[in-house]
Amino acid sequence: MVIKTADFLKSSSDYKQCPGEDKPEFAFIGRSNVGKSSLINALVNRKDLAKTSSQPGKTQLINHFVVDSNWYLVDLPGYGYAKTSKSTRESWNRMIRNYLLKRRNLMTVFVLVDSRLEPQRIDLEFINFLGENSVPLIVIFTKTDKQSVKKTNENIEVFRNALSEYWEQLPEMFLSSAKNKSGLIEILDEIERIIPYFEQDKDN
Repeated sequence: MVIKTADFLKSSSDYKQCPGEDKPEFAFIGRSNVGKSSLINALVNRKDLAKTSSQPGKTQLINHFVVDSNWYLVDLPGYGYAKTSKSTRESWNRMIRNYLLKRRNLMTVFVLVDSRLEPQRIDLEFINFLGENSVPLIVIFTKTDKQSVKKTNENIEVFRNALSEYWEQLPEMFLSSAKNKSGLIEILDEIERIIPYFEQDKDN
């Protein structure tokens, strides 16, 4: 897939405010500071489509972008950032949960995981939540450029083993780097592969 246009459409604080469910939709989410905005910008080949920040928790709304007038890319708020009030975190969690469970044109959720870290409980819990609710997901390991291939592979194997305690068949996984562009073609090809299922689902 070669992306020609990618434009911001709108921000929403509730799934009911999101654009019409007329296009297939792909959401990106992960722990705060996992490199989500950088990866989104790299995917669409834009420097500042999704706003990046050194301050975790920058994304606080459901942000919709329309890509090639054909599909929606959604930038969801990061989870697991403790330096916000309990009420704010609960509000964000409710917003994200409702979106994930009730958005009918959502085709896949890409869950971003920092490849440099040991398995984080909050990542495992979130992935298991999606699985328990039959929400299609793919795991993307980010920031692979920041360590050796050997260390990345070791960390991913530990992560896979941790997930295997709960999953009979593990979700698909990709390795990526926004800096050196690795993994981007594979992610876009997967989106392109899934898009036709949207029309099939509408017909059924």
